Amino acid sequence: MPTFENLFLQLENIKVIDNTIPYSQYSPIDLSISNEELLKINMENTADFENYIENHLQKNNAKVAFGGYNEERNLYNQNAHFNEDKRNIHIGMDLWIKAGTSILAALDGTVYGFDFNAGKGNYGPTIILEHTIENQTFYTLYGHLSVESIENIEIGTLFKKGQTLATLGDSSVNGGYSPHLHFQIIKNIEDNFSDYPGVCSKNTLNYYLENCTDPNLLLKIK
Repeated sequence: MPTFENLFLQLENIKVIDNTIPYSQYSPIDLSISNEELLKINMENTADFENYIENHLQKNNAKVAFGGYNEERNLYNQNAHFNEDKRNIHIGMDLWIKAGTSILAALDGTVYGFDFNAGKGNYGPTIILEHTIENQTFYTLYGHLSVESIENIEIGTLFKKGQTLATLGDSSVNGGYSPHLHFQIIKNIEDNFSDYPGVCSKNTLNYYLENCTDPNLLLKIK
């Protein structure tokens, strides 16, 4: 039986946002503690952060900013949601683009869980899909969606690869962030249903890196 990593490397043409945007219009973004530019803006101010993202996109002639897997960030330092065990290492991929953007199912899968994970710093509307490939089951999490995305969805609904699953939410519903998709792969979801940690501490990092494979193995953004 192939490892998850080898399984993902065999797959092609995976996208999770608007399929009309080519990868040539994606730009990597550094939101880590080593980015000194972030010290100049108020990360707690959504408008300031949105301007930072927009300026990055304009400067790089891009429509999507992406990155964040295994990235240590100061973004969470002032947020009580992450204070326990000093969680500040991001274990999914973020794709920063305007609210209302179409979100696509990465692979054929069924709705495993969904909810409005409310509160500052949380996911807001969230959908988790369950997938099985070559007898291996795993999950993909889509966070920071619009409220409309979870209004008419049902557990067990089948979504085909590339089918529109949802749309992105804005800061009023997505936990207070600049609009973006948090995309995460989860091997063992344990007893979680409509939520799963997207940020961990250094103490638990090894476990989460093993359980949450780098999403870019699936997306293959150059």
